[in-house]
Amino acid sequence: MTSKYKSLPVIVIIAFNRPDSLSRILRSISEAKYPKENVNLIISIDKSDNNQDVLDVANKFDWKNGDKKVKYQSKNLGLRKHILKCMSFASEYGSMIMLEDDLYVSPDYYNYSKQALEFSENNENIAGISLYNHQYNVHKQENFISIEDGYDNYYFQLASSWGQAWNAQQIKFFLNWYNQKIDINKLDGIPTYVSNWPEKSWLKHFIAYTVSQDKFFIYPKISLTTNFGDEGANMDVSNTYYQVPILLSSGKKYNFSTLNESRAIYDVYFENLCISNELNLDKKDITIDLYGIKPLEGGKRYLLTSLNYNYKIIKSFARSFKPHDLNIIYNIHGTDFFLYDTNVKSTNNIKIKSFDIIDYNKKTISLTESFVIFRHKFIQRLLIFFGK
Repeated sequence: MTSKYKSLPVIVIIAFNRPDSLSRILRSISEAKYPKENVNLIISIDKSDNNQDVLDVANKFDWKNGDKKVKYQSKNLGLRKHILKCMSFASEYGSMIMLEDDLYVSPDYYNYSKQALEFSENNENIAGISLYNHQYNVHKQENFISIEDGYDNYYFQLASSWGQAWNAQQIKFFLNWYNQKIDINKLDGIPTYVSNWPEKSWLKHFIAYTVSQDKFFIYPKISLTTNFGDEGANMDVSNTYYQVPILLSSGKKYNFSTLNESRAIYDVYFENLCISNELNLDKKDITIDLYGIKPLEGGKRYLLTSLNYNYKIIKSFARSFKPHDLNIIYNIHGTDFFLYDTNVKSTNNIKIKSFDIIDYNKKTISLTESFVIFRHKFIQRLLIFFGK
């Protein structure tokens, strides 16, 4: 297999029982820009008793950029097994782009994927390529923005499922690990939010892999996909929580940082691991917990957190700059984040300023809007609870 062929990833669309969602993602990929060479498309549909309409959408779709194959599974696999089976296309074609049907792509998604795959080739620290840019910390339900360090990418241990690309080697490494049938509940560093996902989730296993093997996904600063949050296997109700702006131009030349160059390297909790360098501390000696949700890590002397602990406070910082990492990088004094020496006990009476945290994360919200949101969320949760 030539390297030229490897550099043209096959596009794999994952579908099940949402014909409108499939029509939307197919329309978006048809409007994107592609190289002049043949670009292969595979639409893989999991079996269901009532998804002939989905199969019809796939069969009728006119793909003008290369060869199209529609694969209808012979039995219902469920989401995890379906995704894992489709990962084999990376080996067959050399590399792949995987898109679930509730996504929409940027016109430049293929160009970005191709460049990112070429950049990451033979780099065993990189487990995959994300096309999506997170702007929401799913663990804490707060805003997230990556540090702007002049590059077009950042690194993240949270594996991506809302548009991702892999080469054959990356998939091979993951599947070799996955096939060991490791109990991820016994692994250190896996957030409870992730480990509690249902067994149908393939992503929880890929996240466990990136964390346990200390690998990262390359993420874009400007998203190449967005998520419609359609009701389905992973969504109880449709929502727009994960909608993000996407790049509307095409043909961009991306400037990727290496792990050594980047100042935006995030662990699975959305914490910037480069902060240790700003504090002149070895990352092996410090737990970074600006969101205040990470369990204490044994054997680490220093703790940077927004929570109150009875240890000696070496330094404290404000919650003013956005993103919040910058308060530490620029040494903005305040009483919102605390650097503790856990070797020294000390009684502290720090009051967590809940309103200030909410005010920091939300631009503004009126009293009327607050009531409408509360009423809607309350009714929505009741309906979910009673299975309506």
